[in-house]
Amino acid sequence: MEDKTANWGTEKISKILFRLAPPVMLAQLIQALYNIIDSFFVGRYSDAGLTALSIIYPMQLLMIAIAVGSGVGVNTIMAAKLGAGKKEEADGYAGVGTVLALFLWAVFALISWLIMPAYANMSTDSAQVAEEVIVYGRIVCVFSIGLFLESCWTKVLQADGNMKTPMAAQIAGAAVNILLDPILIFGFAGIPSTGIAGAAIATVAGQAVAALIVMKKGLRRVPKKNVIVHHAGSIIRFGLPNILMQSAYTFYILGLNLILATFSDQAVTALGLYYKWQTFFFIPLGAMQTCIVPVISYNFARKSIDRCRKTLFTSVCFGWILMAVGTLCFLLIPSQMLRVFTQDERVIQIGRVGFRFVGVSFLPMVTSLIFPVFFQAVGAGLKSSLLTVVRTVVLFVPLGYLFSRFGLTWFWLTFPVTEVLTSLVGVFFYRRFLRGNYASGEKCGA
Repeated sequence: MEDKTANWGTEKISKILFRLAPPVMLAQLIQALYNIIDSFFVGRYSDAGLTALSIIYPMQLLMIAIAVGSGVGVNTIMAAKLGAGKKEEADGYAGVGTVLALFLWAVFALISWLIMPAYANMSTDSAQVAEEVIVYGRIVCVFSIGLFLESCWTKVLQADGNMKTPMAAQIAGAAVNILLDPILIFGFAGIPSTGIAGAAIATVAGQAVAALIVMKKGLRRVPKKNVIVHHAGSIIRFGLPNILMQSAYTFYILGLNLILATFSDQAVTALGLYYKWQTFFFIPLGAMQTCIVPVISYNFARKSIDRCRKTLFTSVCFGWILMAVGTLCFLLIPSQMLRVFTQDERVIQIGRVGFRFVGVSFLPMVTSLIFPVFFQAVGAGLKSSLLTVVRTVVLFVPLGYLFSRFGLTWFWLTFPVTEVLTSLVGVFFYRRFLRGNYASGEKCGA
């Protein structure tokens, strides 16, 4: 099999990223489109359903955090082993990744089924909205086995330098979701209308299709039983910064939802619609986060520190250029973006103000999100985790509560202030890292 990582230590960084990024960006574009289309059809079905999607969003983020984060752990270790020329060991970690993915899915499915009613009732006073949350949430969480397996096998393929198969899987899964959404939500040709449950079924069906496509090339032989626990522990350790980073999104969005719920359900819906559009505009940034991890891990294992720095710099510049497009859209056409999903004038009024504040935060958000990924790739898990904690625990929710005391409009100032402060902390950590004895790897975990 051709070694697609062979040039990662010598080829120009921009060429590597521009070769790796387009398939990832296309896959994420399709994902973003079907997330938007999902909300589009649910919004046409009922306003309660649209609010329910905003409420269940943090739970979905937690599920994705665990699935993708463990996959990133596999990806990081495999890239380091391949960089050191240890392909057999890399494949062993890939095999254990599948076992770990199944275990994590089973645990998450059980817990989410049990806590979903309490979560729904905590998040809204509306019995109708709570019922929609329980129906949608239980389906997408309990039947998420496709998401967990696809996340693992995709990261295995990306560690090998194969970005095309995951792209094809994402496109196929999204196509299935988009096709089934209107059919199951509204009913068609004898198929009964199932409402928001239909949207959930379409989502898990798309995930299952994507998993089947990456299974053939991503599934690797599980090594002997005596190393499974050790390998699983290593995968969790390397994936933990990403899991924490993504999980923290769950808790800060939940916190922001609860703060906005003190104003109105429409404020919660406006925040949820922002996150739907955010998925679309964050494609370049998400692609950079995905692509730089194996490249930096590979070069760090070879002690090519200058190439690690160049990879970071190139990805940040690329992110700034493309995120500027998102900033302009959020500043200039917020009302039009909101009307894609809802005609509720109160939601549009709240969202129009909020979108403009949030749009300003996009440029500093590039560095606040890429620095943690850089530290994760070089094994500096503590720095990566601290940046995540600073952004989501120390800043986002406390600042959101503080600014909300001055009124709903002031609440939205939380976003730009948080991203600027997090970026400054990231620069501080990065400068300290470069002054350390990083070349020998002695301080890589510091």
